[in-house]
Amino acid sequence: MARIEPLKALRYDLRVVGSLDAVTAPPYDVIDAAERAALAAKSPFNVVEIDLPQADGGDPYAHAGEVLDAWLRQGALVREREPAIWALTQDYTGPDGRSYTRHGFFARVRVEDYGPGRIRPHERTHPGPKEDRLQLTRATRANLSPIFSLFPDPDGRAWDALEPATRGEPFGTATDADGTVSTLWRVADPGVVQAVEDALADKELLIADGHHRYETARVYAEEVGGEGDHRWVLMFLCSLQDSGLTIFPTHRLLGGLTDERRARLREAIGRAFDAREVAPEALEPPATEPGIALGYLDRFERRPLRLTLRDQSIADRAMPGKPEPYRRLDTAVLESVVLSGALGMSEDDIAHKRGLDYSKDARDALAALEDGRADAVFFMRATPVEQVRAVAEAGESMPPKSTFFFPKVPTGLLFNPLA
Repeated sequence: MARIEPLKALRYDLRVVGSLDAVTAPPYDVIDAAERAALAAKSPFNVVEIDLPQADGGDPYAHAGEVLDAWLRQGALVREREPAIWALTQDYTGPDGRSYTRHGFFARVRVEDYGPGRIRPHERTHPGPKEDRLQLTRATRANLSPIFSLFPDPDGRAWDALEPATRGEPFGTATDADGTVSTLWRVADPGVVQAVEDALADKELLIADGHHRYETARVYAEEVGGEGDHRWVLMFLCSLQDSGLTIFPTHRLLGGLTDERRARLREAIGRAFDAREVAPEALEPPATEPGIALGYLDRFERRPLRLTLRDQSIADRAMPGKPEPYRRLDTAVLESVVLSGALGMSEDDIAHKRGLDYSKDARDALAALEDGRADAVFFMRATPVEQVRAVAEAGESMPPKSTFFFPKVPTGLLFNPLA
C-alpha cells in the first residue's frame, strides 16, 4: 500500500519574507510570462524564481539551485527540525459560482511504481515537462511543487483527526488571483499523526494533478539510488469524499479546419451522434444527461447543438481493447470517434495541441470562435470523481485535460528537501 509520513519541511520564514501571499504562486504549468513577471514583482523571494526560473541566457536550472541556496543562507527559507503533517483548507468560489471549502493535508509519500493498492495515475503524460522537472529537481534537490492526490476515506477519519488543530492559529494564509484562500496549520502531535497514518494505511492513492512531477520523482529516485529522502515526494492529500472536492470541465477548441476537414467532421458527427439545437447557454451538457453528451458550435453554421452518442456500440468499436469505464468517458469518445477517427489526429498531435486547444471557461470558448482562436468548440461536462476512479482502477489513463480539479494547490506553501 502507499506509505505516507510527516515531513521535515523546508518552508518560508514569514518573519523574513512577510507573508505567504507575497511568495506563493500557482503551479508552474499554468503561469504565462505576464503572470510570472507580476508574481516576481511581489517579492524577491517569490517561488517562481526557483520553480519557474529564468537566467537571462544562462542555465535556468543552475540559477534555481543558486537562488535556493541563497535563500537558505539569508534565512528566508528554513528547514524544520521535527517532522509534521500540515493541514490545509481552501475556501473558494467555483466556476459554477458556488462557495466551497476543500480539506486536506501535506505529507511525504514513498515513491512507488504505479499499480493496484499503491498509486495510480488518471491522465496520460508526455515527455517534455518531465525532462524540465527532472533537471530542476537535480539542481535544487527538493520537491518545490506538491502533487495533488486523492484517497478513499468514507468515514472521514483523516480529517476528523486533523480538524481540532485547525481551530488554533494557522501558520499562514495565502489568497490567489481567483480569490481562493489557502490556510495552513502545522500538526506535529504524535497521536494525530498516527491517526492520519492509520486512516491511510490500506488506501490506494489516485493522482489528481501533478502526473509529470510524480513520474519525475520516480526517475530521480532511481537515478540517485539507495535509500534516503530522495525516495519520498511531497503530496497534498484529499479525501475522495471531501465535501469541497470539485471537478469542472475543460472544453475542446479545434483550429485549422479546412473545407475537407470540416466535411470529415460533419460526416463523423452525423454518423455517430444525434443532434438537436439548444440555446447557447445550454451548450455545456448537464451532469444528469445519460450516456455520452457533448455540446457543439462552429463559426461556420453557428448552430448550437447538443450531441448524444446514438449507441454505446459505436464507442466500443472505436476503442477495441479499452476497458469498459474508459469507453464511457465523454472525452475518450470524442477523442476516438472525432479527433482521431474523423480528423486523423495522433496521440502526439493531441498531447502537443496541434489543431487542438483547451478552455476551462465556456464564455472564453465562445469568445474563441469570435476572435478566430477556434473554428469549432466541443463543450464538455465535468467527469464525476467516481468515473475518474473507475478508469484508474481499470488500469487506464484518461485523455489529457479530462479533469479540471479546482482550485489548484499553491506552490510555495511548503517544500520537501530530497537531501
